[in-house]
Amino acid sequence: MIFDPDMTSVKPYFIQALHQWITDNGMTPLVVVDATYNGTRVPDGVIEDGKVTLNVSYDAADHIQMDDELLTFNARFSGVSHAIIVPMEAVTAIYARENGKGMMFEVDHDEVIAEETKSNEKQTPEQLKQTRKSHLKLVD
Repeated sequence: MIFDPDMTSVKPYFIQALHQWITDNGMTPLVVVDATYNGTRVPDGVIEDGKVTLNVSYDAADHIQMDDELLTFNARFSGVSHAIIVPMEAVTAIYARENGKGMMFEVDHDEVIAEETKSNEKQTPEQLKQTRKSHLKLVD
């Protein structure tokens, strides 16, 4: 195993790096999201087979924010603005629309996170971050 299970997930770092790489090369970054993952907020009309592909280019995603836990932005669907909230764990792929280059990920439906986010689905991204338990531990 190349990753230490006691360390934070590398997934958000890969997603952010690939987003930047795709953008720097003048292409359109798309993310595929498991819309069934608790805490995911996307318009119902865009979900197909439990998944949704979202354009996360700076032209399409207004106020895009990515951190270790969440991908958030505002986007228009059928002319209506929606606040999109995607837990990083719900992202199954990020790739360039123009050539398909990118990376796929597995989604782990962790029961602890699922129960925790289910009760917080109506909260803002800032409130979600504050209510989540830290994955960090104190070391001597």
